[in-house]
Amino acid sequence: MSRTPIRLRLTLAFALAMAVVLVATGAFLYLRLGASLAEAVDESLEARASEVGPRLALGGGTVVGPGMGSGLVDPDERFLQVLDLRGRVVDATTTVEEQPLLDPDAVARAATRPTTWLERDGIPGIAGRARLLATPIEGRNGTLVLIVGASLEDRDETLRGFLVVLFLVGPAALLLTSFLGYALATAALRPVEAMQVEAAAISGSEPGRRLPLPRSQDEIHRLGETLNEMLGRLESALERERGLVADAGHELRTPLALLKTELELALRHPRTAPELEAAIRSAAVETDRLAQLAEDLLLIARSDQGQLSLRRQQLRAVDLLKRVAERFSTRAEASGRVLDVEAPSDIELDADSSRLEQALGNLVENALEHARGPVRLTAAARDGRLELHVTDEGDGFPSEFLPRAFDRFSRSDDARFGDGTGLGLTIADAIAKAHGGSAHAANRESGGADVWVSIPNEQARRLL
Repeated sequence: MSRTPIRLRLTLAFALAMAVVLVATGAFLYLRLGASLAEAVDESLEARASEVGPRLALGGGTVVGPGMGSGLVDPDERFLQVLDLRGRVVDATTTVEEQPLLDPDAVARAATRPTTWLERDGIPGIAGRARLLATPIEGRNGTLVLIVGASLEDRDETLRGFLVVLFLVGPAALLLTSFLGYALATAALRPVEAMQVEAAAISGSEPGRRLPLPRSQDEIHRLGETLNEMLGRLESALERERGLVADAGHELRTPLALLKTELELALRHPRTAPELEAAIRSAAVETDRLAQLAEDLLLIARSDQGQLSLRRQQLRAVDLLKRVAERFSTRAEASGRVLDVEAPSDIELDADSSRLEQALGNLVENALEHARGPVRLTAAARDGRLELHVTDEGDGFPSEFLPRAFDRFSRSDDARFGDGTGLGLTIADAIAKAHGGSAHAANRESGGADVWVSIPNEQARRLL
């Protein structure tokens, strides 16, 4: 893992990219300049040949002599030479009049071609390399070869000077742009540094603090918004966990206090056998309540971690509802209540039977505990989902309780003093979510409550 600061890495990357651009640009300009200079030399030689060639063909005399003028040729840069087909010098400027510029074979080849381009080194009197243009001329005394040449020293000198400028300006430009890139990276990352400082200061003891956001509506601003939203979610989760711990402590305190009281009373004074049996039974009830609470909390914890295991199997909805009704039939009869089951016999579902029975059992237990009239268990297929309803004819839920009906340890005011822990609906919702569904609660228009579990069902989807 690299420990190099990101601003330095950005600067190095920017400098590398800039170096590539400068090298590519410099190479392009160097080659383009060389091509332009070479083109200018060639054009000047062609113009010189087109000027001198017709005079040589018509006059039949020398091309450098009276009437030609010394201004036609710059002896330091350009020169002329006329050769016959044997390679002898017929006429020439003073710098190249001593020996032919082409050997006999080259002269023979030049005499058969419209133009011949050559480059030569070491021409006496000419500095550096020279560019030659050989053109055949039909004169009065036969075919001659006109050679027009120019020194490339100026072109090469210009290219060398340009190359020196590139080597001087390029590194300076690269250094300047690197400093500029570092400054831009520093400015761009300044909001990130401010976020880092604030993030280091945020703790669970100071809820509500958020990361500062830059004014610009850019990626960093959106990152800050996302992180602030995450902090909000974490804060809400922390508050829920704190509430869970507080509620769990409250729920555990009551049965533990009762259990301790029963045991202390049993040990403090001599008791008859029936009294001891009653005390032990009371302690057993509180122990069962503690065990059930621990089991419920464990189920919720597994659900939160996505580890609530399911043993799926194919089962009929009507059989599932009948088993739940049978479990509570004795209790319903004791309180003069009726449990009705209404479900199509052909609807099947792929689910964990024991888990769904637990969820529906919690709903039926709430209906028997806090409502009146018959309790109905029904199943219906809607929108590709199977809904398992538990309805009653009581007073329904208080309107302010419905939004938090499935929260942990959430109980309506009239149920605060009952034996429940406020986890029944929460567990039903957790089991429904483990099946890929959800739990819902509503008040019926005719009176009473309707609580149901909705889970995806392939058969219900085919029935649409």
